[in-house]
Amino acid sequence: MLVYPSAIDLSTRTLRYLARQLASRRQEIGTRWRRLTAGRQALLALAHLRCGDTYAQLAAGFGIGLATVYRYVREAIDLLAGLAPTLDEAMVTARSKAYVILDGTVLPIDRIAADRPYYSGKKRHHGMNVQVLTDPFGRLLWASHATHDLTAAGEHGIINALVEADLKCWADKAYQGAARNVRVPFKGRRLKRWQRRHNTTHAKIRCVGEQAMAALKGWRLLRKLRCSTHRITAIVKAVLALHLAVASG
Repeated sequence: MLVYPSAIDLSTRTLRYLARQLASRRQEIGTRWRRLTAGRQALLALAHLRCGDTYAQLAAGFGIGLATVYRYVREAIDLLAGLAPTLDEAMVTARSKAYVILDGTVLPIDRIAADRPYYSGKKRHHGMNVQVLTDPFGRLLWASHATHDLTAAGEHGIINALVEADLKCWADKAYQGAARNVRVPFKGRRLKRWQRRHNTTHAKIRCVGEQAMAALKGWRLLRKLRCSTHRITAIVKAVLALHLAVASG
């Protein structure tokens, strides 16, 4: 396999953060020797998450075996996923905001046509739905578990959490009737003038949340996931943890 130098469009702060976390993990479990240093393992994991490089590409580029790449990437993702904020922690941060924006996106996955539960009729491809909570400026606060159906989003407890926090939230039509503090646009074609004005204002507020979606899709692995569907939640949480750590640092 041919090997060539490449670049990752991330700051050195991201690399240093992940390297520190991995080094601490190695010290915690008493690791004595590994093929790659914590810094090189961090670089390998970031190349996978940010650039979507396959295990075969990473194995050739770093001069290690496929099994080692798999272990290193999985370890980094699981470590980062454990650092992502829970819904309760996100609510603590959200209470200091005037309101929040709730939106969802379908992450494409590599599945055959027979996998009907994962097929999105709206997007016309197989995918997993992830709900994202952002502040009024479109900054990520929290990401849900990945599910195969938008209607399953209620299982995350986000609506109940918003009600308990008495927090105003702008969401799309899928949350019609969810709760009084969840603002949604009016449905229908023959709307009154004031309803159309409401929908226009609502759309202007919610469009800011698209910045969070763009931040997620900036990690190329999320543009076409080829892993098990059971691993997608951990990957999303890992990306969220990295994003928040760099943004706050």
